[in-house]
Amino acid sequence: MFRKKTLILLFLLSLILVACLNTTSQTTTQSTPKANSPSAESKNLNIWWNKGYYPEEEAAFQEIVDRWEKKTNKKINLTFITDANIIQQTEKAVSSNILPDIFFAYLTDINWSPGWAWEGKLVDVSDIIAPIKKLYTPNALESVYFYNNVDKKRSYYAVPIEQQTIHISYWRDLLKEIGLSEKDIPKDWDGFWNFWKEAQDKLRQKGQQNIYAMGLPMSPGASDTYFMFEQFLEAYHIKLLDEKGKLLLDSPDTKQGIIKVLDWCAKLYKDGYVPPPALSWQNTDNNVNFLNKSVIMTANPSLSIPTSQNQDRELYYDRIGTMEFPNQPDGKPNKYLAAVKQAVIFTSSKHQKEAKEFLSFLVEPENLGTFIENSAGRWFPVMPQLMKAPFWNNPKDPHLPVALKQFTERETRPFYPVLNPAYVKVQQENVWGQTLNRILKDNLSPEQAADEAIAKIKKIFSEWK
Repeated sequence: MFRKKTLILLFLLSLILVACLNTTSQTTTQSTPKANSPSAESKNLNIWWNKGYYPEEEAAFQEIVDRWEKKTNKKINLTFITDANIIQQTEKAVSSNILPDIFFAYLTDINWSPGWAWEGKLVDVSDIIAPIKKLYTPNALESVYFYNNVDKKRSYYAVPIEQQTIHISYWRDLLKEIGLSEKDIPKDWDGFWNFWKEAQDKLRQKGQQNIYAMGLPMSPGASDTYFMFEQFLEAYHIKLLDEKGKLLLDSPDTKQGIIKVLDWCAKLYKDGYVPPPALSWQNTDNNVNFLNKSVIMTANPSLSIPTSQNQDRELYYDRIGTMEFPNQPDGKPNKYLAAVKQAVIFTSSKHQKEAKEFLSFLVEPENLGTFIENSAGRWFPVMPQLMKAPFWNNPKDPHLPVALKQFTERETRPFYPVLNPAYVKVQQENVWGQTLNRILKDNLSPEQAADEAIAKIKKIFSEWK
């Protein structure tokens, strides 16, 4: 019990470091973000940057800022904004048009950039990307290629910085208790999921009555839910939008595919292999339930679980395992949804030239590589040459090389908002989390729930302007 509490405490401490009061760099003295308002006129470049999950991450970015200032003899007002404050502060800033020059947040791609580009709020950064375009992965470039409805064109309106995708974390020592190891885990779709069910059954036979096979979020409160569910849709080759961003929901095959995945997912819960509270989990709850060993495995859209324990060598190297998803139901390797974290420049910026100069400096491979490595593996590079660094390829590391394989040997694709910014609202409302709740809480059939979800998505698209 003491060990469980220690694991969770280590994870929660990493969150507390992020959730503390906003902190600013040595070049900034204000306690709240400084932007380009009439009362905040400045010759300095204003940057709002998401506070990192590790002190080393912020220190690496600060070091890049310091070197750019020294090189250019220009100053930066740098503000680190916490996850807890970033949505409220950003939406308030956008509504009042009091914005920084450069903005970077882990939620930008999910919540904002496709819509901001559509509304003409973002500067075209093609001139930043053009000289280094060949250094980026195709998915990174696709993920920042948005439509501007003001200028009636598609272009690059954000600069790719780093990326994430979904991984499987599991307890090696729990498998060992029932005479199994990772070598016994099937690679086929049905065999893989049945393996964890059988592991739960065996552990319960040995007296662990409160353990569950899978820590799969099924709530509207966790963005992990739609990340996971849309990965399931991808595994079953269910496309919701075509390449032009048009909905495919009127296709009978699409509807039947959605029903099939909803039914499959709901059955895992109804059969007792997912913890009942998963219907109301927030994003950290699958991590916490994994670390307290309430579940044998979980799907998580980053390596935040093992990296939160990397100071404990036994945990990191011996007890926690990482693996990719099983092959798709058709037997082929999965294509992964990869979320690309990105920096943007607002058109309201009075310092667009300097903003572009700084971002060009940041994405020089030697700078960007060092910055990403200091995230300890939570984020991965968007440039193939950076993925070749020893940090990502240490054969003794049981997590990073496994996850890297998903980016280097498997296909990846962006999320749907790249094709149509209306889908941002589908994600914000977490339609798939709501839909799973309608089945599992309100007893709708998968068919009824699918009809309801399709109607919601169509309504969102019809109202998009």
